[in-house]
Amino acid sequence: MSRAFVKEDDDLPEPPTPERPVSGAPNYVTPRGARLIAQAIVELKEELTRSIVEDAAAACRRDLRYWHSRRATMRIVSPISMHEMAAFGTRVTIRRGSVTSEVMIVGEDEADPATGLIAWTAPLARALDGAEVGDVVEFEAGGRREPITVIAIAASDDNG
Repeated sequence: MSRAFVKEDDDLPEPPTPERPVSGAPNYVTPRGARLIAQAIVELKEELTRSIVEDAAAACRRDLRYWHSRRATMRIVSPISMHEMAAFGTRVTIRRGSVTSEVMIVGEDEADPATGLIAWTAPLARALDGAEVGDVVEFEAGGRREPITVIAIAASDDNG
């Protein structure tokens, strides 16, 4: 058999774990988001002390670097007391077609769309930014425009 068809890289070490990508957008966080970042750092430090597998330790160190950088660049945005318009940290009740739902506009790292937490950089949050109750905003989704009606706006329930 020709050596041209033999895989020679079987004994090479695994490539290093790539760094977690960091958004170029400002790192706005709610007070809850700041607590989540601090909690992630504590948990990863604890995990690192228990880690006996080098791959797991490398992943922990990578994640720690990410969260340390996010903590260093975070800009805590306190919940606004006035909630006349949709903005960072507000809960917005919207109607899309016949479906009514509530979203809260938060920092990128605390976003969880499945639970209604959307990043301020998300297209829906950008469409809602500055909208007031009763406004209909045009939201482009999947190549089509969709009207979204703002039903209610409330300040975040995060007391810091």
